[in-house]
Amino acid sequence: MQRLTQDERKLVEPIEQSAMLERTERWSAINSGTGNLAGLQQQADELAQAFAALPGKVELRDPAPVTSIDAGGREIEQANGRHLVLSVRPTAERRFLLTGHMDTVYPPGHPFQEGRWLDSEIYNAPGAADMKGGIAVMLAALQAFEGSSAAAATGYDVMINSDEETGSLSSAALIAELARAKAAALTYEPSARPDGTLAHARGGSGNYSVTITGRAAHAGRNPQEGRNAIVAAGALAVALKTMEHADLAINPARIDGGSANNVVPDLAILRFNIRPKTSEAAVNFERDFTVLLQHIEAGHEVNAHIHGGITRPPKPVDSQAQRLFDLVQRTGADLGQDFGWQPSGGVCDGNNIAACGVPVVDTMGVRGGAIHSPDEYLIASSLAERAALSAVVLHRLATGDLA
Repeated sequence: MQRLTQDERKLVEPIEQSAMLERTERWSAINSGTGNLAGLQQQADELAQAFAALPGKVELRDPAPVTSIDAGGREIEQANGRHLVLSVRPTAERRFLLTGHMDTVYPPGHPFQEGRWLDSEIYNAPGAADMKGGIAVMLAALQAFEGSSAAAATGYDVMINSDEETGSLSSAALIAELARAKAAALTYEPSARPDGTLAHARGGSGNYSVTITGRAAHAGRNPQEGRNAIVAAGALAVALKTMEHADLAINPARIDGGSANNVVPDLAILRFNIRPKTSEAAVNFERDFTVLLQHIEAGHEVNAHIHGGITRPPKPVDSQAQRLFDLVQRTGADLGQDFGWQPSGGVCDGNNIAACGVPVVDTMGVRGGAIHSPDEYLIASSLAERAALSAVVLHRLATGDLA
C-alpha cells in the first residue's frame, strides 16, 4: 500500500473480512432463484436491513411487467421479485451508480442449496460468487467510503435487482432511470478469472421465441392438406445457424409443439439466443432475420409471430470507459493487487449501463469461479481486497480522478 495517500490508508483500515464473510454465508443460504418470489422477498428484506446502515433512503421497487411465451404459444405474465434501490445525497452535483443482483440460477428444487468450505480459503455455495459475495463487497466498500472526506459532497444510487439472471427485463427501465447523469458506475459481478481479471468489452444478447402456426390434418388420410409447423420450425432453426459469423453467435435452443404421431402439427415454438459482438452485427441480424422469416412463412405456408429481441446491447469500451478501467487497475496496483482485463462473451447489467453512455466496470465483485454450477466458489480473502479496491476507487472518483 505504499502508493496510497494517508486518507486512503485510513479509508481501508476499518474493512472487516469477518463481517462480509458472515453476510455472504447467511445470504447464500437463502434460495433466491429468479422465479422464487418468497426467497427473493426474504433476500430483499435482509438487504434492505443491511443497506439501511448507509445514509439515504432504501426502498423496494415493483418489477415492470414482463411476458413470455408458454409451450402452448400463449403470451403469459412472468412473475419477478422487487428490486432494491438506495439513494444517497440525490442532490449532489457528482453522483455514481453501483449495481448488483440478488437472484441466482438455482431454483428451490435444485440439488445445490447449501454452502461448505472446501478449505480455509475456498467457500462453495449457491450464489457465493455470483453474487451474494459481491453484494457484501459493495456494502462494505460504501461503508468505508462514507468515512472519506469527499463523501459529503458525493451522491450515489445503489440498485440490486431480482431478475439479472434472466436478462433484467423487469428492471431494465429502472437501470436506465438510475444511470441517467451518473459520472461512472460499478457493478459487482465476480471477476472474469479467479486471479481478479476484469471483464472488458462485452458482446450483446437477445432471446427470441417464434410461434409458428400451420394447419392440422390427418397424417395418413390427407397429410397434403396440413402445414407442418414442426418442419417449418426446424427449417428456421437450421437457417438461423447458417447466419452465424465471427461477430454473431446463434443458438437455436428449443422447439416446443406437436401432438399425436398421426396428426400434422399445427403449432411449434422455436426459442433461440443470439450473441452479437458489435452493434452493427445486431442491426444486421434484425434485418436478415425479418427476410428469413418471410421466406419460411412463404415456403411452408405458415404464419410466424416473434416475441423478444435484443435485451443486452453490445458493450464496447470507449475512451471514457477505458479511463475508468485504467483508474481501477492503477488503484489495484497501489493496493498490491495486480490484474488485467479481457473481453467477455457473457452479458450483465453493465451492458445496459454502458448503453446509457455511462462508463462502467462490471466485475468489481469477488474472485471465484465455476459460477452457474454446483461447483461455484469464492476465494474468501478476495472479500476484503475487493472492498478495499472499491472504497479507494470511489474516493478517487469523488475527488475527480476520472475527469
